[in-house]
Amino acid sequence: MTKRTFALLCLVCMGTIAAVALPNHRSVNTSADVSELKVNIQEWSVPTKGAHPHDPAVGADGALWFTEQMVNKIGRLDPKTGEFKEYPLATDKNSGPHGLVADKDGNIWFTANFAGYIGKLDPRTGKVTQYKMPAEKADDPHTAVFDARGILWFTVQGGNMVGRLDPKSGKIELKQVPTEAALPYGIQINSKGVPVFCELGSNKMASIDPQAFAIKEYVLPEGVRPRRLAIAADDTVYFTDFKSGHLGMLNTSTGAVKLFSSPGGAEANPYGIAITPDGMVWYSESGVHPNTIVQFNPKTQTFARANIPSGGGVVRNMAATSDGRVYIACSGVDKVGVVSPAK
Repeated sequence: MTKRTFALLCLVCMGTIAAVALPNHRSVNTSADVSELKVNIQEWSVPTKGAHPHDPAVGADGALWFTEQMVNKIGRLDPKTGEFKEYPLATDKNSGPHGLVADKDGNIWFTANFAGYIGKLDPRTGKVTQYKMPAEKADDPHTAVFDARGILWFTVQGGNMVGRLDPKSGKIELKQVPTEAALPYGIQINSKGVPVFCELGSNKMASIDPQAFAIKEYVLPEGVRPRRLAIAADDTVYFTDFKSGHLGMLNTSTGAVKLFSSPGGAEANPYGIAITPDGMVWYSESGVHPNTIVQFNPKTQTFARANIPSGGGVVRNMAATSDGRVYIACSGVDKVGVVSPAK
């Protein structure tokens, strides 16, 4: 891990990013709008203690894959059987596996946040192929996502860049984010193939023209710090405002922004977020104890909430399955879990 990466981790994870109070008219709901969320939450302890599972992903086989950031491993859980398998990364130092995503062939791609590369794990052989960043400054790739053409897009947090990797050629291209110290964080692809990402270090979101590789930024209200995002079927962008305790909506066509106060209040620290096929928005509040799972209904603009049994220990990311479940990684308690709607 570089000194800069370590400093950023301390800054971001401890929530010390400065914030400015938001105008009251930006918040459109109150805690009275919250109902009980009826879900089943099943959790499993990760085999290696101190793993601090960071990001989960849905494998091509439906398994729950996750990064074990502090022990240099990639993990897999079969939720049907509870069986784990771990894949050690054969490197001298901890690569800091952070974000991950599966491709259509079943390979698992991950960002080596401490070592400056993108990795591809072949689960059949355990072989890991490394794609090193072409610039020294890009030493902490963060979150990755595939577009429909098979191009891997990713953020570089401390390096203040976004990038794309062509798996066929192995070529990596990087682009500097216009705003200084923007801390590019979560990234997703909309239905038109346009990547959209969060700028945690500023009150901005941004999109990338996939042909011109040009960045367009969207200014959010003062004090907002977007961390993760999920994109609905109609391309509405939902994001978690980590610092000021909101769920946000962004229309990238008009730039219009709407904020909803999270049920846990201004210090709820909303974090991981996903959208299930039924259009429901799911996210976790990491600033309340125990952490919560929150469901937002876009049609009624109402919230429902449930506590995570283990306490969560900060749910940094989550992933939605095709059948309406949500995979979570409970970092601080070394667990992964599945959230299922109660029947």
